[in-house]
Amino acid sequence: MIFLLLVEFNKCVEFNKCEFPCFRWRCDKAFGLQRLAGINNSVIRVCKAVPRNFAVTEEMVAPLLGGLSFTRALSDRRVFIVNHDILDGIQTQEETHMCSPMALFFQRNDGSLVPIAIQLFQEAGEANPVFLPTDSEFTWTLAKMWFNHADACVHLTLTHLGFLHSNIEGIIMTAHRQLSLSHPVFKLLAPHFHLGVAVNQKITEKLHSSGSGWLEEIMSVSSDGFDELIRRYKTIWRMDIQGTLPADLRTRGVGDTDILSQYHFRDDALALWELIEVYVTRYLKLYYVSDEDVAEDWELQAWRKEIVKPEAEGGLGMLGVPGDCDHFTKRSQVTQVCCHVIYTCSVGHAATCFKQYDEYAFPPNYPTRLVGEPPRTKSPLLEQDVLDYLPGKSTMLDTMMIMKCLSEKHTKSLGDFERNYVFDPKAVKVVKDFREDLKALSATIKSKNRLRSPPYPYLDPALVPNSMCP
Repeated sequence: MIFLLLVEFNKCVEFNKCEFPCFRWRCDKAFGLQRLAGINNSVIRVCKAVPRNFAVTEEMVAPLLGGLSFTRALSDRRVFIVNHDILDGIQTQEETHMCSPMALFFQRNDGSLVPIAIQLFQEAGEANPVFLPTDSEFTWTLAKMWFNHADACVHLTLTHLGFLHSNIEGIIMTAHRQLSLSHPVFKLLAPHFHLGVAVNQKITEKLHSSGSGWLEEIMSVSSDGFDELIRRYKTIWRMDIQGTLPADLRTRGVGDTDILSQYHFRDDALALWELIEVYVTRYLKLYYVSDEDVAEDWELQAWRKEIVKPEAEGGLGMLGVPGDCDHFTKRSQVTQVCCHVIYTCSVGHAATCFKQYDEYAFPPNYPTRLVGEPPRTKSPLLEQDVLDYLPGKSTMLDTMMIMKCLSEKHTKSLGDFERNYVFDPKAVKVVKDFREDLKALSATIKSKNRLRSPPYPYLDPALVPNSMCP
């Protein structure tokens, strides 16, 4: 393993000569595609109006809009935004820095998404310029690199570890406390809990180990900053929005497949969500004939109560859990929670995790740590100026090794459970139908990937795991 990583590392150091498409980091199309088919695909949204603190003007971006006016591009849903304001003022390790950037993207006539403006901090001003593709080559390159540095922090801290692993661990624990092993909902969800708590324990040990934790080895954000980001996001994350894929896409204005034709994550993940929803609906109908059956299930009610109970009172403090008057009152509400759990443990984790080595293994493409301060002027730069921001070889190699481990699949594929909990013949039939539906979708996605350039195989059901391991 170490030998292979060293060989790959030596290839990547000469990044200007790299022949692999995923490492052509100067390419704006590749930078745009990272928002749609990378590892942090749920932050981009339609830009209806530019934030007041984003000092971009129509004159700046007019040459980049293919003849459209900025107003027309906005109204036609051709302009998109990523705003990492949650990073503003976050704590970092000594001698490292973190920006809180905003970036605008434009969808070209050929369907590709390209960046048209980047501002690295939230406060507009002379010391916080708007970087443009029309700037000098390496000045623009450095702006993109610092943006991706911030995006990597959001991905690792929130998207992956904070609100996949941590959230699901809480749900696993509450399910074990409140649902009996014979409860139909426990049987439905248990295959997706496989190794979840054990993996989280190991991740926590590796992440926060004093003097040798992953945070200290490869990231700019500090341990306190990591925890603060999770606290901030917990106040705005909701199960019925960010935790429910169709609602999340609608909220960000990107649910319409008529826009962002290269949003492969959306297309494949939504197809999988729909299959999971059909599966869960069919299964629950076997045991809850009416909404009254749900309302009278005291184990379900106790489970929901612990999920929404404030942390100070011993609960998870989770927002947006479907229900009425602090209770499950409809079967559809239980369906939505179960869909969230199954999707997050399988599809959500695959989309967030299994492309990590592809993105992080070449540090200029998606850096977890940079040396020095973010640029405050648009002065022309040389290639060496950009290289000087990269961390040392040991940090880069550590990043490659960690991400290689985190990108591996260690469980069976979705629907092919490590351990069966369902033996009721009617329920077994539902599981069998789910597997057949997944098999058909796998063939469809494989067919799509023969036409995609580059392909996006990460949400092929044949590759999506049952649970979050690692």
